[in-house]
Amino acid sequence: MALHAPVLVLKDSLKRESGARVHHANIQAAKAVADIIRTTLGPRSMLKMLLDAGGGIVVTNDGNAILRELDLAHPAAKSMIELSRTQDEEVGDGTTSVIVLAGEMLHVAQAFIDKNYHPTVICRAYTKALEDAVAVLDKIAMSVDVNDRGTMLGLVKSCISTKFTSQFGDLIADLAIDATTTVGVDLGQGMREVDIKKYIKVEKVPGGQLEDSKVLKGVMINKDVVAPGKMRRKIVNPRIILLDCPLEYKKGENQTNAELMKEEDWEVLLKMEEEYIENICAQILKFKPDLVITEKGLSDLACHFLSKAGVSAIRRLRKTDNNRIAKACGATIVNRPEELQESDVGTRAGLFEVKKFGDEFFSFIVDCKDPKACTVLLRGASKDLLNEVERNLQDATSVARNILKNPKLLPGGGATELTVSASLKQKSSSIEGIEKWPYEAAALAFEAIPRTLAQNCGLNVIRTMTQLQGKHANAENAWVGIDGSTGEIVDMKDRKIWDSYNVKAQTFKTAIEAACMLLRIDDIVSGIKKKQAPGSGPTQQKPTIETEGDADNEQMIPE
Repeated sequence: MALHAPVLVLKDSLKRESGARVHHANIQAAKAVADIIRTTLGPRSMLKMLLDAGGGIVVTNDGNAILRELDLAHPAAKSMIELSRTQDEEVGDGTTSVIVLAGEMLHVAQAFIDKNYHPTVICRAYTKALEDAVAVLDKIAMSVDVNDRGTMLGLVKSCISTKFTSQFGDLIADLAIDATTTVGVDLGQGMREVDIKKYIKVEKVPGGQLEDSKVLKGVMINKDVVAPGKMRRKIVNPRIILLDCPLEYKKGENQTNAELMKEEDWEVLLKMEEEYIENICAQILKFKPDLVITEKGLSDLACHFLSKAGVSAIRRLRKTDNNRIAKACGATIVNRPEELQESDVGTRAGLFEVKKFGDEFFSFIVDCKDPKACTVLLRGASKDLLNEVERNLQDATSVARNILKNPKLLPGGGATELTVSASLKQKSSSIEGIEKWPYEAAALAFEAIPRTLAQNCGLNVIRTMTQLQGKHANAENAWVGIDGSTGEIVDMKDRKIWDSYNVKAQTFKTAIEAACMLLRIDDIVSGIKKKQAPGSGPTQQKPTIETEGDADNEQMIPE
């Protein structure tokens, strides 16, 4: 047996070396992604100019928008980009922080991989660090009154102060708070449901000034009435009927042939069609509406009957827009005109009006009583500016939604990360065994956020970090951090630099869980067939397992 033992050890060490190389490649890929967007963190951050697939130009400092346009070959880099997308969908903010933090967590783990620590040990320490970090967040979090507009405004403003539109002052924060409070629905027991994707529509209309942007107490749609000369374009307190069916004669589902023997039959057929449409219009007009909106078509004859009765009509509306109008004016979308009831008519709108911006007509259904849907009208000089404002507004509405759902605050400016880091360093001394060192490294990794903020402000990083660590080491004040605009070390409460609890907790969880997942990968198996030379016959290919030599080869997955 003595002869075979060294061979077994050799095989094991080879396997471990191969795994270490894959870890090394994954960590390098993750760090490369983090380095791309590291400079976009904080108020004094750089902008990136991107060329998108269609040849257009995007200028932004939004982490998710930048990473969305990247086309990377390495699978670890791709999974890092997914993190940013998850963060954006879940809480809408912190897309840059999550990548920087995950990159740093992997960077500090590299030393332990080189010392032959098992990835499972590192992951166990990281998971423990995450639990303790969330406990620290709970301890330093501060509750906030969502009805206090001043506090809410300060909070949203501090969250979007890192964005391009922060130069326009309170404008975006005001729009975000107005929009989210409009669409918020109380579910009882202190719970609020805020669906910003379904019920807040952003309409970008080039021209005018950014200051002309506003939240409408109702809905705006890019449509004109069907017959502009005959139908009214302005109605005060309109009665609105919303339909999901066509106001025209039904055509056969498939090709239909009708054989007519006498000439009079043709007239009878036409008469039946006319009577059918007249009947439908009569059923609608019975409820004395002022405005009829349908998602489907509306024939010329129906248009004639409606305009004769003084009713305005809009056709071929999007389903999502119809749902928003229903929420705003209290109407119910009806599928068959026969089933119409008085309760289905929307009466909560104050004004229907058609206005012209540039070359296009827009219909406004505004001044609604207690609307549960709204439209944010953005005006601005150019399309590029409007797109960036829309991205920033999305982040701001997400922040406002997070606060309405979970009204707790944490300090911004890197103060939260420094407090977590100091608490974990203290706790690491009480951890026994081999997990103590990765736990301590995770504590140090949290300092990446304030360090990056200091770098982007153009400060002396070492001096600033030493000062901050000194203030946090003796737990004198958990709210001391960096003011990203001036670079001063100040109390975040005084400067009103805050973060939402949901965003911070989600950032920590996503970053650490993703780092653990990438650390536990020890082989990359490619299931993609290599391209065959023309003329060669089909050959059965096995999936290739990556060897040490090409562990960090970027051409592994062809584009």
